[in-house]
Amino acid sequence: MVDDVKFLRRRNSDDAVGTATSGNGTAADGTDAFGRQHTPGKGRPTPKRRDAESKRRGPAPPPPKTQREAQKLARQNRASRAERRQDAASRRARMMAGDERALMPRDRGPVKAYVRDFVDARRHLIGLFMPLAALVFVSLILPIPRLQSMVSLFCMAMLAAILLEGVLLGRRVTKAAREKFPKEQVSGMSVGWYAFSRASQLRKLRVPKPRVKIGASI
Repeated sequence: MVDDVKFLRRRNSDDAVGTATSGNGTAADGTDAFGRQHTPGKGRPTPKRRDAESKRRGPAPPPPKTQREAQKLARQNRASRAERRQDAASRRARMMAGDERALMPRDRGPVKAYVRDFVDARRHLIGLFMPLAALVFVSLILPIPRLQSMVSLFCMAMLAAILLEGVLLGRRVTKAAREKFPKEQVSGMSVGWYAFSRASQLRKLRVPKPRVKIGASI
C-alpha cells in the first residue's frame, strides 16, 4: 500500500534546468522558461516603405549633364504628357459614344443600355433635383426669411413628387427590362437605382450621351 503512494519531491538540477538557455532566457530549441515558443528577431531594422518602393522601382535616372540632354528630356516629357492627354480624350470620346470597351462596369451590358434609352426617351421630374438643390443653396444665402420659407415648402413638395416618380420609374423600367430580356438576371433594386441616377442628371451631362430623342418609343 505504501509502495503505491508517490510522494512529491523536488526536482533535481537536471530536471529543473532541462535545456540550456541563452542570455535572454530563451532555450536553445526556441522555447523560454515557461515552455512557450519564441520567434527570434530578424537582427535588422524593418526598411521604410519609401526605401522599399524605391528599391523596387530601381535607381533614379541620372540628371542631364548638358543643356542638349535637358532639352531632349523636356521634349520626351512633353511628348509623354501629350500622348496621355490624347489617350484620355480618346477614351472619353468612346465612353460618350457608348463603346462597351470604354464604359464603366456599371454601364456595360444590353440591360443597362436599354435602361438608358428608356430613361432618355422621356422627361422626368427627377431631372429637377440638381436645380432644386441650387435653389435651396441660393435661398440660404439670401437673408429673407419669407423667401426661405416659401422655397423650403416648394422644395419639400417637389422632393416628395421626385421620390414618388423615382419609385414608379424603377418599377416600370424593371418590368420592361425583364420582358425585353427574359434570359437575363434583372435585379429590381439595381436597375431601379440605375434609372433613378440616370434621370436625376441633366440631359447634357449624362454619360454616355443619350442616343434616342425625347418621345421615341422604347
